[in-house]
Amino acid sequence: MTELLPGDDAPVPSELGLDEPATPPAPRDLAIRCRGLVKDFGGTRAVDGLDLEVPFGEFFGFLGPNGAGKSTTIRILCGLLRASGGSAEVAGVDVLEDPVELKRRIGIMPEEPVLYERLTGREMLWYAGRLYGLDGRMVEQRSRDLLELMSLNDTDADRPIVDYSMGMRKKVGLACALVHRPRVLFLDEPFNGIDPVTSRAIYRVLCSAVEGGMTVFFTSHVLEVAESLCTSVAIIQEGRLRACGTLEEVRLMAGAEEGTPLVDVFVDLVDPETRQQSEELLPWLR
Repeated sequence: MTELLPGDDAPVPSELGLDEPATPPAPRDLAIRCRGLVKDFGGTRAVDGLDLEVPFGEFFGFLGPNGAGKSTTIRILCGLLRASGGSAEVAGVDVLEDPVELKRRIGIMPEEPVLYERLTGREMLWYAGRLYGLDGRMVEQRSRDLLELMSLNDTDADRPIVDYSMGMRKKVGLACALVHRPRVLFLDEPFNGIDPVTSRAIYRVLCSAVEGGMTVFFTSHVLEVAESLCTSVAIIQEGRLRACGTLEEVRLMAGAEEGTPLVDVFVDLVDPETRQQSEELLPWLR
């Protein structure tokens, strides 16, 4: 992770509490536990008996092709969608039994952040902090620190969100997801459509959060980023788990050699015919 941030000497404000977990978990506590998780949409099964365990303090990549069930799983784990079967716990809370308490303990940033466009970035952070029950002084302090970490200056922070680029929206969306210092942070495609400078700011914040004991659970199609950031990954296809573990463990499950790029491991697991087809088809391009 350090290699992603060369020359980055911006301070990480201790006031945010990202350098220590909000509640130190017991050694065997799990941030996420799924048992036989199922979700049906009519005659289509989007999640098919998913079993998954993610310890606290992991930077966890949840990977799969389009339509694999990644976003559906995240919506279930965040209490935004009711499972058809099975069980799930997040940060020690049953997602079906106590969805309100669940939302106190997690942060969420969807692929397209849901923000009030007539508010400024600073006002949006104030709203989010107060919504989570933080007092005004704490919201102001954390907002200032988060805006600095996201490299959003005062001019940008005080502009209406309607004028923001996608990268700026994602920065504010991530800040809103972090302001209450959640135990588990869910991110759906956080790096889509943003420039390298914005990506670097987001990397910095996420790495600081994980170092402080937070669990980051994220999906991404940018497998090079996942390989650089993640301490462990899961690969799903058609709603079923294909592999899960550290990068080296997943390579072993796929029968790949040590050091094989994650993108090659991923493709060989979910679509082993692709490499052969690429060699056989379109010979006129060579």
